[in-house]
Amino acid sequence: MFRLRHLFLLISALVLLTPVSAQAQDQREVPLDALYAQLEQADDSNWQALEQAIQSRWAQSGSASVDLLYMRAKSAIEAGDLEGAFSHLGAVTDHAPEFAEGWHLRATAFFRAERYGLALDSLRRTLALEPRHFDALQGVAVVMEILDEPDRALEIYHEVLAIHPRNPDVKEAVARLTKQLATDL
Repeated sequence: MFRLRHLFLLISALVLLTPVSAQAQDQREVPLDALYAQLEQADDSNWQALEQAIQSRWAQSGSASVDLLYMRAKSAIEAGDLEGAFSHLGAVTDHAPEFAEGWHLRATAFFRAERYGLALDSLRRTLALEPRHFDALQGVAVVMEILDEPDRALEIYHEVLAIHPRNPDVKEAVARLTKQLATDL
C-alpha cells in the first residue's frame, strides 16, 4: 500500500510541477480531440509533449479568477497546506463546477489527506466532465488498489492505456497486477 501511495504522490507531484513546454504551448491551437487522437498514436519522440499539451488544456478554466484560485490551490498542495488547498478548491468547484481539472486537483488534495472516498467522488466528477481524463482514471485505479480491488484497478488501468498507451507508470501497474492476479489464482 505504501508503494501505491508513493506512486500516486509522485504522479500528482509531476502534474503539479511539470512546466508547460514550448511544444505544448504550440499545441494550444490544436483541438483537444485531435490531441487525444495524436496521443493514442504517439511514439517515444512525442508522447510527453502531447501529454503536457492535454494537461495544459485541462488547466484552463476559461475564467481568470478561477484560474487564479486553481493556481493558489495547486501552490498550497505543493507547500503541504491541504486546508488552504481545500479552501481554494471549494471556491473553484463552487464557481466553476464544469471545470474538470478543478475536481481533479480536489481529488489530489483529498488523496494526499488519505480521504480516499472523497478523492473517488472528486475523480468521478472529473470523469463525468472529461471521460478521457487519463490522470483521473489512473487516480481511480490507484485508489482501487489501495482499497484492495486489484481486478477493478487492472480494468481501469487498461482504460487508461486505451487513451494514453505510452504511460510508463500505467504499463508497469498493468504488468505488476497481471502477475499478482495470476499468482493469486
